[in-house]
Amino acid sequence: MTIDFYTAIKERRSYYGINKEVQVSDEKIKEIVEFAVKHTPSAFNSQSSRLVVLTGSAHDKLWDITTQALRKAVGEGDFSGTQQKMDSFKAGYGSILFFEDESVVKSLQEQFATYADNFPIWSQQTSGMHQLVVWTALEAEGLGATLQHYNPLIDDEVKKEWNVPSNWKLIAQMPFGNPTAQPGDKEFKPLEDRIKFYK
Repeated sequence: MTIDFYTAIKERRSYYGINKEVQVSDEKIKEIVEFAVKHTPSAFNSQSSRLVVLTGSAHDKLWDITTQALRKAVGEGDFSGTQQKMDSFKAGYGSILFFEDESVVKSLQEQFATYADNFPIWSQQTSGMHQLVVWTALEAEGLGATLQHYNPLIDDEVKKEWNVPSNWKLIAQMPFGNPTAQPGDKEFKPLEDRIKFYK
């Protein structure tokens, strides 16, 4: 990491202005993703998270697929705002797709029936932790990213295009790239309304 943990967490923001001119190598991006998948915790050490990294034409294809799915959903309605958003994501260098392996979740439900209802919830929490680790690590390298959720509209096409196993459930998409615009100021609700301390 090129900056300390607190700074990386603080500066991790949603960057909607990104381009393909990154100074970070593909090897470093691979290292970030592998580190996150290996070391991010999961309930019962399930290791249920699955990630797919798309760069180059594969990244562009993802946002073409998403654009087509949204055009179909919108029909004859005004698409200009959505098109601008799709173009901004496609302008980035790459996208990371976050999945959860439902076969792992099902297996744990069968093994530990007492907690069966909780495993899908814990699976989502596991994915969220992976998303934060990757997002923060990208920030630490000077990259900008956002977290998007166009599932389930794009699920079938994504699985078909990149031969994703049917038991992998798409949770989120993270386009990233070189930041070209800074995010606005972030408002914070009072901490005293959100935290309690006792001793």
